[in-house]
Amino acid sequence: MSTATFHARTTYRALLRELPRKQFKTPSPLHQRLRDVFRSTPSAENGALPFSHATTAEERALRVQEADQLAQYARAQRVYCDLLERYNPGMSMDEEEKIRLTANRVGFELPELHNPEKN
Repeated sequence: MSTATFHARTTYRALLRELPRKQFKTPSPLHQRLRDVFRSTPSAENGALPFSHATTAEERALRVQEADQLAQYARAQRVYCDLLERYNPGMSMDEEEKIRLTANRVGFELPELHNPEKN
């Protein structure tokens, strides 16, 4: 196996790792499109040539490099979202919950508010 083929397979696997996992038997349209692009048969959908049918080795290397950059970007976005959730835990809470937790942190308990709909 050549180095270019190995790098293309590594990039393909990196892209698949960053896509959301599905529990279904059939692949998603995005998974299928990636599979078609990396497959050895040409795709006639939009006229783009897959990696293995690029006219020159240089063109193939550029396409693999672009796909690798996309995989790195997707990984960076996933890590960024994970870090945001870890270090800003109240980001997804509503305002009342934030106030209740802040009061609890300093030793106060907020009284329960009267809700006429509960009666």
